[in-house]
Amino acid sequence: MFTLEQIKQAHDKVQTGADFPNYIQELIDLGVKGYDTIIKDGRVAYYGSNDDSVSTDKKYNDIKITSTANKERFIEFLVMHQDGQTDYFTFCQQAAQSGIAKSRIDIIEMTCTYFDTSGNAIVIEKIPS
Repeated sequence: MFTLEQIKQAHDKVQTGADFPNYIQELIDLGVKGYDTIIKDGRVAYYGSNDDSVSTDKKYNDIKITSTANKERFIEFLVMHQDGQTDYFTFCQQAAQSGIAKSRIDIIEMTCTYFDTSGNAIVIEKIPS
């Protein structure tokens, strides 16, 4: 069973995108199989084997999620964020404007999937190793 404190300690080591593979490896070592981020308020739910799970509290005040996804616009925002042009909260606001309600990191499949308000997968990315 993993704890939020263990996850936080692993996350605190991430300074740039280059640190992300080490972070993922630490999560694997802890037994985390993946996590969901709720765009509306920044909560994160981590899950592992044997139905292990822990969740964070809200990270910010609720932001409105547009009801219709705009995949093309979201991809533009995603590329900008991955290029370092936006901070995390700005990216979450842009995702919400594009109709993205949740992201899921699947550590086993090494994918990041972005979902709309109906739970449809809008963008699926392979996580570089």
